[in-house]
Amino acid sequence: MPKIIAKRYLFLCSLFFWIVFSCGGDEPMDIPIPDPNPGIPIPDLSDDELLELTQESTFNYFWDYAEPNSGAARERFHPGSSTLDQVVTSGGTGFGLMAILTGIERNFISRQEAVERFEKIFGFLENADRFHGAWPHWMNGETGKVVPFSPQDDGGDLVETAFLCQGLICVKEYFKDGNEREKLLAELADQLWKGVEWDWYTQGQDALYWHWSPNHNFAMNFKLSGYNEVLITYVMAAASPDHTISKKAYTSGWAIDGGIKSDRIAYGQPLLVKHNGAETYGGPLFWAHYSYLGLNPNGLQDEFVNYWDVNVNHSKINYQYCVQNPKNYMDYGKDCWGLTASYSRNPDGSIGYAAHAPGNDLGIISPTAALSSMPYTPAESLRALRYFYSHREKLLGPAGFYDAFKPGSSWVADAYLAIDQGPIIVMIENYRTGLLWNLFMQNEEVQNGLDKLGFSYSN
Repeated sequence: MPKIIAKRYLFLCSLFFWIVFSCGGDEPMDIPIPDPNPGIPIPDLSDDELLELTQESTFNYFWDYAEPNSGAARERFHPGSSTLDQVVTSGGTGFGLMAILTGIERNFISRQEAVERFEKIFGFLENADRFHGAWPHWMNGETGKVVPFSPQDDGGDLVETAFLCQGLICVKEYFKDGNEREKLLAELADQLWKGVEWDWYTQGQDALYWHWSPNHNFAMNFKLSGYNEVLITYVMAAASPDHTISKKAYTSGWAIDGGIKSDRIAYGQPLLVKHNGAETYGGPLFWAHYSYLGLNPNGLQDEFVNYWDVNVNHSKINYQYCVQNPKNYMDYGKDCWGLTASYSRNPDGSIGYAAHAPGNDLGIISPTAALSSMPYTPAESLRALRYFYSHREKLLGPAGFYDAFKPGSSWVADAYLAIDQGPIIVMIENYRTGLLWNLFMQNEEVQNGLDKLGFSYSN
């Protein structure tokens, strides 16, 4: 059976698995996790209380368990491990910046505490390795030096950089009218993202390319083309005042001159766009999350599609697939759903990694899938949240809900990934208040970029 996962993402996932798990560390075991409060009934929480609990526990990932020297987000966190990893992730750090802003608004931390943490993170980013302005996917949190993601991926990662810049812009907008210290912070955030040479990553062609390395040049040659998680990269590139790209790069590169459109329908929902390698049911659900943590899909439309409709339909198809449950997995249904890239269960019960989607369904549910879709499928996502919380004795850990589990069994990947935890707290906040959407969309350069690319949008 042909896989529906995009070839280039599947390649990256395989490399991710090889690098992450060659590093050692404790693995989640196929054993029950005891309830820390045995015999105590589940509290009857309101929706708001449950959302608040989820956000506050998830916030811990980016606050209590951040890499201490840099303040940046660790790539992963295994609570049972005897050592904590020094590898930090640029994209996950961008998600973490937005999580910290949420923490201020939710009174998890003070504004002053946040400023101090942001100063630490920005000082690290200012001195870390950059490659024509782009940060690498992974960095050493103590030295700022690149940690290769794969043998040829030892330079700039433009997509992860775009995720980071999305967060930098939100910080800039949040503090730009603050006191003198906060204004300096906002100015530094602005300088950092504007230093990215987006135009370099076109290779002089009408498209953006994912990687550049001083050792391997553009050898990986991953063109950002067609629908997946990388729309924000084109928006950021167009928004850059000094290193912008042409509209043709967007139209021909991302949208394939209209070839991005799809007439496929699944479970009564039009897909609207051709998901790379996943044209029947859509790709892993993070494609509806990463680019839209700051970029507001409400009313976001180019000459080809409406991206709110794309994301709502993608989420509903993912939900309906789990309800229909064609592989008859235990507990799949209206309360337990959500397929996306996450930790996974290997045949021997050890932890692995997979880009779960309807066309690559391994019986693993990832809480981030349903929870980060809260703006698109609020009723369905809240039901999933209540299911996860009802199994809190094994699913809820020190930094929010664990990354993945196999419903109906005792297997849980009791570990965390930054790129899975970040969208949970941020998208729940966008559902509740629109905080990050409002901050990002009010930025003048972002509006200029969207105008240049021919978008209509809400701000």
